[in-house]
Amino acid sequence: MEERNELILGHIIEDWAERDPDRQILTFVEISADGGFIETTRSYQQLLDNGRRLGQALQEAGMGSGKRFGIMLQNHAEFVDAMVASSVADTVFVPIDPRTQGDKLRYMLDFAECDGLVTADYALDQVLAILPKLPHLRWVWVLGSGELPAELPNAQRVDDLLDRPVPDLTMAAQDPNAPMQMLYTSGTTGDPKAILAPYARFGGIASLGSVIGLREDDRPYTGLSLTHANAQLITLGNALKMGTPCVISRKFTKSRLWDITRHYGCTMFNLLGGMTTAIYSEPRKPDDADNPVRYVLAAGMPAQIWESFAERFDVDIFEFYATAEGGMCMNPPGTGPVGSIGRPPPTMTARVVDEDDKDCPPGVPGELIFRNADGSVAPVAYYKNAEASEKKTAGGWFRSGDIGSVDEDGWFFFHFRKGSAIRHNGDFINPAFVEKTMAEHDSVDDVFVYGVPAANGVPGEKDVVAAIVPRDDAAFDAAELFKHCRASLERNFVPSYIQVMDEIPKTASEKPQERFCLEAFEKHQERVHTDTETLRKQA
Repeated sequence: MEERNELILGHIIEDWAERDPDRQILTFVEISADGGFIETTRSYQQLLDNGRRLGQALQEAGMGSGKRFGIMLQNHAEFVDAMVASSVADTVFVPIDPRTQGDKLRYMLDFAECDGLVTADYALDQVLAILPKLPHLRWVWVLGSGELPAELPNAQRVDDLLDRPVPDLTMAAQDPNAPMQMLYTSGTTGDPKAILAPYARFGGIASLGSVIGLREDDRPYTGLSLTHANAQLITLGNALKMGTPCVISRKFTKSRLWDITRHYGCTMFNLLGGMTTAIYSEPRKPDDADNPVRYVLAAGMPAQIWESFAERFDVDIFEFYATAEGGMCMNPPGTGPVGSIGRPPPTMTARVVDEDDKDCPPGVPGELIFRNADGSVAPVAYYKNAEASEKKTAGGWFRSGDIGSVDEDGWFFFHFRKGSAIRHNGDFINPAFVEKTMAEHDSVDDVFVYGVPAANGVPGEKDVVAAIVPRDDAAFDAAELFKHCRASLERNFVPSYIQVMDEIPKTASEKPQERFCLEAFEKHQERVHTDTETLRKQA
C-alpha cells in the first residue's frame, strides 16, 4: 500500500476514516418551502465509501489519470463525494457554478476537455441546450429522481451509483503536485482562465486552521459555493483536515444566515466583500447580536462598515486576503488597523510596486506582489495559456493583479482590482463608501457600485452607477434615495445613475458581475434614474 500524503484529499479522508469513521463531519442544509431546515450529513466513513463507489464508476467510464470531468452542482453532500472519488481515480475535477449557461457553459466544458459531467436535475435544461456543441462529452451523471433525458450520453443517476456495494479501492492519486482540479477564475470581464490547481494547494490551505483562528471546538459555516476556492479550500478543507464539524448551506442566504448559525451553533463563517454589504443592508433586528458566532473570516470587509458590522452582530472581524493562485495576508482581530488586509504570514513576503517594479512609498497605491520567504515563488499554471502563466510570476514574484498600499508600519491595504478603479471628476471613488450609504437606506435590499464611460467624454473618467435591488419595486422612489446620498456623501461620490434591477448578477463567490450590469444598463434605460438635482448643481 502506498504511503499516505496529508496534502491529498482522498488520503485525508482515509486517515480520518481509519481513526474516527463515524465522526459526523459535514452537515448540508437546504431551506424548505416552509422555511425549515432539510439536512444531509456525511461522516468520514460515508465520504470514503461514497468516494470509492463513484471512483469505481469513474474508472468504468474510462476515466483515468489526468482525465477531466465537471461538477456542476449546488452545495450538496454529493459534491464532496465526487471530489473524493476524483482522488480514488486520480482524475481532475472542474467545478462549475450551476447557474452557468449558454456559451459560457459550453466554453468551460469544452476548454477543459471534460469527458463527463456530474450535475443535477435543476441544471439539465442548461446542459441540454448546449449538448449538440459538446461532441466530446461521453457521460452525464444526474442528481435527482426525475426521468433522464434520452439525449444525455451514458446517463446515470448519482443515487443509483451510490447504492452500489463499496468496492475495495485505494487512492490512485499519489502525487501532491499533480492537478487536483481545474479552477476557473471569476471571469467578471471576459472568458475565465482555468487554473491547474494541485493537491498541494488544497492541502496547504487546509492546514491553516489554527492560523486563521479555528479551534477544535469551533463549528464553521459557509454559504459560499463549493465551486469557489474560498468555501472549498478554507471552510471545507480546514474542517476535513482538523476534524471540526462544519455546516454548509445549499446556497448563500443573507436572510437566514443568522438563523442557521443559531440553530447549529456555528461559531465562525466566511464572507466575501459584496456579501458583507448585502448582509449589512438587511433590516436591523433586536436579536442581531444574539448569535453564537465568535468571528467572521472576511475577505474584503469594507472599512466603512467594519466597526458597525462588528458591533451590530457582536462578532470579531478576521480580515483575510488571498487569491486562488497565490498570495496571502491576514489581519487577526485586535492586531492591525481597521480596513487593513494585514500582513503576509512568516513564510511569505509582500511588496507594493509601481509599473517599474520599484517599491511604492507608504500610502502610495501599486500592485501587490508576493513570494516565499526563501525567495522562491510557487508556479502558476493556467491551462493552455503559457503566456499568462509566465506573466503571473514574472521576475520571480507572484503578480496579484490587485492594487493596494502599505503603511509605515507594514500593514497592507487592498484598494481595487487592476482596471476597475472609478475616477469621477478627477477623484478616485471608493465604491464601498457609496455602497455603505445606500445599504443603510430602508428601500435598498442589495447594491453594487461600478463605473461607466463618462457622459462628458473625458478620457479615463467614469460616471458612477449604483445598481440596486429595491425591497419594494412598486414603492421605490429614486429621488428619495438620491436625496439620501446627497446628504451623506461628498458631491463626487453621489451616483450619477441609480440602476434598478430584479437581482444583481453574481459569480459563485457572490462577486457582482459588472459586465452583466453594464449590459442591462445599456439595454434597459427605462430602469435607470438620473439625479436631476445634482445635474442642476453641476450645470
